[in-house]
Amino acid sequence: MKILLVDDSRTVRAVLSRMLCGLGHAVVEAQDGSQALECLGREPVDLVLLDVQMPRLDGFDAVRRIRALQNNRWIPIIFLSGRESDTDLEKGILAGGDDYLVKPVSPVVLGAKIRAMQRIHDMQRQLFELTERLAKANQELAQLARQDSLTGVANRHHFDERLAEELARARRHRVPLGLLLCDVDDFKAYNDRYGHPAGDACLQRIAAALASACRRATDFVARYGGEEFALILPDTDAAGVASVAEAARARVEALGIPHAGSRVSTVVTVSLGGVAVVPDPSTTPALLIRRADAALYRAKLEGRNRFAAWSPGRDEAIGRLPEEAASNAGAPPEAKDAENAKSLS
Repeated sequence: MKILLVDDSRTVRAVLSRMLCGLGHAVVEAQDGSQALECLGREPVDLVLLDVQMPRLDGFDAVRRIRALQNNRWIPIIFLSGRESDTDLEKGILAGGDDYLVKPVSPVVLGAKIRAMQRIHDMQRQLFELTERLAKANQELAQLARQDSLTGVANRHHFDERLAEELARARRHRVPLGLLLCDVDDFKAYNDRYGHPAGDACLQRIAAALASACRRATDFVARYGGEEFALILPDTDAAGVASVAEAARARVEALGIPHAGSRVSTVVTVSLGGVAVVPDPSTTPALLIRRADAALYRAKLEGRNRFAAWSPGRDEAIGRLPEEAASNAGAPPEAKDAENAKSLS
């Protein structure tokens, strides 16, 4: 161990230093409490042997300052004193010391005390290492809980959290917020023809392409579900949303992933629907999603492999809740959903 030996007597320091070095420890010396604090500020030590009666700053005041300066690292402190009253021992422990030795110190007693502190030091180090590993594992688990295991982008839960946060920020600062929903065209046909492992690899490449289309660190890509992705674009107006959408569409198409089952191309393509708003108090995450989804629906209807921006006049009916749209059409929700799935898959 590296031991800080603090005593105003050069003779006492010399005697104790020889003992400690003989036990295999490295010794750093200080002649008073102030010098001890300076030493601790320069280099970490594993144990402090601290005289009680010293000029400038006595042992009791020094230990209080040492404890106040420590962060999460505990350093064992043993007091050295020529007085052996119970009151002095109690005062030392209450001040923050861990043990108390009476001078002149017996080499046998000193060796035993040091070995005991060594055990405590080793256990503390092990506990510190375990705590660090646990914190790292918890951090990794938290990251995994917010990450899509297949594509590596954010998952739906993280998307929901982020959309709510960005919407609140945009409302607070009165800035635009953009949202894109992206769907892989004819992906069921792709899986049927090439198999699910190829489908998984396809989604991974698409996720990377979408992420590369994002221009700023604040832009956010998530797997929304199945073959759908979502992009949150803070501080982005309608023109910016359209620009990112076209970049994303072009990058996916440029991957050149063969798709013999596609109705629109020989390679894998995506359709995108987007919306940009400066939110007011009535704007909710669900409203933004409905509008982006309505625009995506229209992009599919208009031929796929394209972007459509939400239009109040054209997409109002599509943007209603599924239950509302189905009710107005005179059909049950299940029938409407089934028809949508059939026509847009």
